Amino acid sequence: MAAEELTRFTIAELAPRLQRREVSPVEVTQAHLERIARENDRLRAYLTVLPERALAAARRAEAEIARGQYRGPLHGIPVAVKDLFAIRGVRMTCGSQILAQHVAQQQATVVQRLEDAGAVLLGTLNLHEFAWGATSINPHYGTPCNPWDPTRLPGGSSGGSAVATRAGLAMATLGTDTGGSVRIPAALCGVVGLKPTYGRVSRHGVFPLCWSLDHPGPLTRSVTDAALVLQAIAGHDPADPTTRRLPVPDYAGALRGEVRGLRLGVPRPFFFEQLDEQVARAVEAALAVLRELGVTCVDLDLPLMRDVPGASLAIMVTEAYAVHEAWLRTRPQDYGADVRLRLALGSTVLGAHYLKAQRFRALLCQEVGEALRRVDALATPTTLLPAPRLDEPVVRLGGSEVVVAANLARFTRPFNLTGLPALSLPCGFSNEGLPIGLQLAGRPFDEATILRLAYAYEQHTSWHRRWPATALGSRGGAA
Repeated sequence: MAAEELTRFTIAELAPRLQRREVSPVEVTQAHLERIARENDRLRAYLTVLPERALAAARRAEAEIARGQYRGPLHGIPVAVKDLFAIRGVRMTCGSQILAQHVAQQQATVVQRLEDAGAVLLGTLNLHEFAWGATSINPHYGTPCNPWDPTRLPGGSSGGSAVATRAGLAMATLGTDTGGSVRIPAALCGVVGLKPTYGRVSRHGVFPLCWSLDHPGPLTRSVTDAALVLQAIAGHDPADPTTRRLPVPDYAGALRGEVRGLRLGVPRPFFFEQLDEQVARAVEAALAVLRELGVTCVDLDLPLMRDVPGASLAIMVTEAYAVHEAWLRTRPQDYGADVRLRLALGSTVLGAHYLKAQRFRALLCQEVGEALRRVDALATPTTLLPAPRLDEPVVRLGGSEVVVAANLARFTRPFNLTGLPALSLPCGFSNEGLPIGLQLAGRPFDEATILRLAYAYEQHTSWHRRWPATALGSRGGAA
């Protein structure tokens, strides 16, 4: 098998071949390292590559599998993590100048769990500085390149994670999601991005942006792969008191469950207003596929959604300012201008404002919770438009101007405030060949239902199998 082919499998496709020893973890890892060496200068997905560490892990995996000590579907699979997950002894910059020389002294729990599952860690990935931004425009390390069109934004803040996953530089990646930072780049780059329920996945060893809104989660090439990675990283962690002592379901095993009879809420006010026409058509077509599979779609109105942006901002700037207060006093010049401005806003928010935002948050949770007692999950667009151009800070939608950076998270941030699980998966392409994302959100700790719905849709479409021409040389289209 050609080395290039080994970078295009899903985990679910490759894992059985690794278990049967038809292909070696060393071959797979070497193929990915070669592709990174060839493409990363252009794509700017990785900040740190760990070839020696990766090959050593791949050789261990090969030896273990040969001895019959197969650990499961991640054994020998090359993965990478956003550069704010601590890897002991490895540089962790958080995409910043301030931490440019910082070396982690601990290991993030999710990193350890990936390695315990036998995954091969390739390195750390580019991001919006300190994870605060929906574009991944980074003045310190360069902006990750959207593999579908280099003139377009990759989305953020986990832009490097989405680019690496879609462009064949890692089979799966981890990102963090505070207002949509896993789901936005997943939608704009055409991969699956899953934000688990708050408390489902440990944040120990993950540099915080906003303690009460941060969620680690996987970006993958298929829904099955998202289930497999979540299976490995989910569960209670004594080092993170926000994680819940709840059993972790068999996510992959639940994928093939029946979806006929499920009720899907479609909150049209807010989520379907001022929306790019091509996004609207793709999402409506996706809902039609789900209806054909026996899912009942029910229109909903969630009036409090309109006030989410203000409440979310009040909470984010307050908590982020608490993290960065000392550096803002001593090293303000080392921040990028956009991140410095957002952080400085935190000093202007009164305790009363923060308290009102948290009270609103409780009311929002109540409103959405009541809706989810009538339906099994919610469906919305992931973003209001496909990937905007890098030189396009303002776009026109519905006859009015929209600031891109401020609105990319419009449809994703509500599910950070509520802490509910939410997933983005490809549901179409624009006329310009840019991916479009469908967002599914569910009940607390019911990732299994949104994964099952996403899997059912994915099995009846082929959007997730398209590869960008930049990842295939002269060829694009379906895998």
